[in-house]
Amino acid sequence: MKKLLPAALLLVALTAQADSYSLPKHAAFEEECSSCHMAYPPQMLHADSWRAMMGDLSHHFGSDASIDDKRRVAITNFLLANAGGRKTGDTRDAQGKPLLRITQTARFDKKHREVPAATWQRASIKSPANCGACHTRAAAGEYSERWVQIPK
Repeated sequence: MKKLLPAALLLVALTAQADSYSLPKHAAFEEECSSCHMAYPPQMLHADSWRAMMGDLSHHFGSDASIDDKRRVAITNFLLANAGGRKTGDTRDAQGKPLLRITQTARFDKKHREVPAATWQRASIKSPANCGACHTRAAAGEYSERWVQIPK
């Protein structure tokens, strides 16, 4: 029994960490990416996904998010250096192409499977990509259920 308690505590700690992301600082990333949406933690996508996304900013989810090459290369290098590993889950589609939307990843689906489709349509949420609507500490990289408040 004495051996089980430390193992159980470690499991709880690892589970809590699984929903936390470090937010390394990078001025250009924060400035450019958060000018239109929250700057998502780089660990939420695989390096291949970030590489593909940063390679076609002129078609960034229906917007032209083009930036000068120097900043694009700097942000790309930052994203690749901090991209997700085992936490991301599957980040490729059925044809093997990198997923560009965090909301399409297996991890996102697993974590949000109990959220009814109508919830995403609420004016207070608008989209599954609006993490901060429900995850009150998303800006700090904390996505634990402890900090979730689904708005009406």
